[in-house]
Amino acid sequence: MESKRLNKAISETGFCSRRKADRLIDDGKVKVNGEVAGLGVQVTAADKIEVNGQVITKEVENIYLAFHKPTGITCTTDTEIEGNIIDYINYPERIFPIGRLDKPSEGLIFMTNDGDIVNKILRSKNNHEKEYTVSVKQRITPVFIKQMSNGVAILDTITQKCKVRMLNNYTFSITLTQGLNRQIRRMCKQLNYDVTKLKRVRIMNIKLSKLKKGEYRSFTTDELQEINRLIADSSKTMEASVD
Repeated sequence: MESKRLNKAISETGFCSRRKADRLIDDGKVKVNGEVAGLGVQVTAADKIEVNGQVITKEVENIYLAFHKPTGITCTTDTEIEGNIIDYINYPERIFPIGRLDKPSEGLIFMTNDGDIVNKILRSKNNHEKEYTVSVKQRITPVFIKQMSNGVAILDTITQKCKVRMLNNYTFSITLTQGLNRQIRRMCKQLNYDVTKLKRVRIMNIKLSKLKKGEYRSFTTDELQEINRLIADSSKTMEASVD
């Protein structure tokens, strides 16, 4: 049975980051099979891990959900933050979001308890598409569409070329394979456009479709099989996805 460092095992449950796990271990708040554990301990799937007396390694089937995040909800597992996505969705098992969707934005986000699929989807060189519809205050021009498509200077880099399509005078569709911090809003701002609404409508092969705000559904068998095919050759370089 494969073993891994305790801090990694804790982070893969979605309980907290590796760094925070190290602090919890160092403070003597983590037990493995009933014994207080030290830094560097190796564990397997058969070991029972407790943090502050809470068992976090309960064996459950893998969960994969498509969730329509409303605006005002923060994509964090920190339940001390008001309006966090975990308390909002109130799922009976421990789950966590794959990537992020900023607080003022709405739309599709994946929720899971499978740490392995999270890592593979977020790795930067996979070119996994994310599609958005965006409304802006200023009237959209062909020049704006061309500039957005060809790349915009933000965060000390030039964004990668992407697919941008005008939907009406004040709304456009954009498909990204990057996950820079608040990328679309920053791109628009750089071109003197103000975003009034941002909605993610697709991640990879899964569409938001008619899923209402605050609702979630499980992936279909076909959807999960296609995602596993898309991430089969996942690279080892990871990039945090923040849109």
